[in-house]
Amino acid sequence: MIEPHAPAPPGTAPPWGGPVRLPVRPGTGRFLVLAGVFVCAACGLVYELELVALASYLMGDSVTQASVVLSVMVFAMGIGSLAAKRLRHHAAIGFGVIEAALALVGGCSAMALYAVFAWTGAWGGLWVNGPRCLLVAFSLAIGLLIGAEVPLLMELIQRIRRQDAGGAVADLFAADYVGALVGGLAFPFLLLPMLGQLTGALLTGAVNVVAGGALVLGLFRRDLSPRGRRLLLAANLAVLGLLASAAVLVGDFERAARQAVYGTDVRVALRTGVQEVVLAGGTRGRPLNLYLDGRLRVGGRDELRYHEALVHPVMTGPHARVLILGGGDGLAAREVLRHPGVDRVDIVELDPAVVHLARSDPSLARLNGHAYRDRRVHVTTADVFGWLRGAPPAGYDVVIADLPDPGITASTKLYAQEFYGLARRAMAADGRLVVHAGPVSSRPRVFWTVEATIRAAGLRTTPYRVGGRVAGFAVGPDRTAGASRPPGDWGFVLAARTTPALRLDPGAPRPRTLTPAGLAADFRAAARTRVRHLPPSTLVHPRYAD
Repeated sequence: MIEPHAPAPPGTAPPWGGPVRLPVRPGTGRFLVLAGVFVCAACGLVYELELVALASYLMGDSVTQASVVLSVMVFAMGIGSLAAKRLRHHAAIGFGVIEAALALVGGCSAMALYAVFAWTGAWGGLWVNGPRCLLVAFSLAIGLLIGAEVPLLMELIQRIRRQDAGGAVADLFAADYVGALVGGLAFPFLLLPMLGQLTGALLTGAVNVVAGGALVLGLFRRDLSPRGRRLLLAANLAVLGLLASAAVLVGDFERAARQAVYGTDVRVALRTGVQEVVLAGGTRGRPLNLYLDGRLRVGGRDELRYHEALVHPVMTGPHARVLILGGGDGLAAREVLRHPGVDRVDIVELDPAVVHLARSDPSLARLNGHAYRDRRVHVTTADVFGWLRGAPPAGYDVVIADLPDPGITASTKLYAQEFYGLARRAMAADGRLVVHAGPVSSRPRVFWTVEATIRAAGLRTTPYRVGGRVAGFAVGPDRTAGASRPPGDWGFVLAARTTPALRLDPGAPRPRTLTPAGLAADFRAAARTRVRHLPPSTLVHPRYAD
């Protein structure tokens, strides 16, 4: 058994490894340290999840962003643990400083990332690499600080009351893992929906600095010199003041950042349970733009060209029963309703807020021709994939997939072979399917992977592309807000059980942006970009990348 050192004289710090004079009983002291471990672990995991969520929103491809954050952070935690061995001589003050730094870095990380995204745009042409460098820097810093906590906390626990190393490690990691569980559940179910990403991170930082400061200045205050106590208290108050000031200004910051990203004519900005929805323009002659999670889904200057190209070729043939997957903005339904002979249009949309805006916002409702007032239009709020599993077999003459870009990780399952198998089952024997498959010229491999996946589901395909440049603009469902190089076209795949002809319905009103000759040219233009021998994308082996 290790003999304890003699108590330190009053007003001086005890020698390294010696017992700590506590204001409470040792058992209570151990409980308070483990409670501090619990809180700090919860805050650390919130920082981690915040980085993953915000990076996925700003840069797309959540799998890549999660992998970068997790791998860098775990690596940095190991380095931080090694580096903290030098601080064990001053465990209490070292832990207090580390928690103050962690609260500041972690609490401000989301605001810093969003500020870079909003005001620096393409980083002078380095937009792809710039945010990832910042993401790696924050992951590295937060990981180093979290890793440094462990050896210092172990030292503090042992100095309260010596016990075997195995028992101390078990207690420490039990509190750490339970705290991580609480933080992991609090982020998606409490912080994100109630406070949002920026305020949630700032509040987490405030909790972190209060917990760390209270533990050191309250429980281990006699382990610090008077000067050390004053400096640590001042540092904690400064960090808490910075976080509180940022929280007070976060509303103004978000509005300014939103204007920097979307322009000065933002009319509606809301965070639903599914995504961020922003409506800009639509008044005083300005084009209406609808953004979903930072991606432009409706560009008022050229949405007509996109939706006519999506809908009109697939409506050649029987089209009494039409299913629109996605398309909650009502614009695809507007084009469907222009065709005589339509008896029913079913729209399956994940986000009810988009449908509400399409019905109630004057500009968006005017743009979609008040499609939701038509009694033939029926809306179901549901996950598209899950809804298709229960859809009636052979229930639709036409299926229109107006879905987010296939390069977005969250949408990968909607471009999988299993998804197209379900869509095929919902089609009548002579039914047709059309899919928006992303830009052709800038991402031909993704486009032709969609085409190969549809063929793997047992359908014949006719791919085509439509140029997206109208009056000098190249905006549409594939463009991210702030992107310096918007795509110049949209790619579509028309599919049926027999090879479908790419033509227009002579019995329907003539589209304003399409001609038979133009469609033939669009087919040839897509064919020239063909990438052959691509494997299909499946749920267990997705093959799309943003």
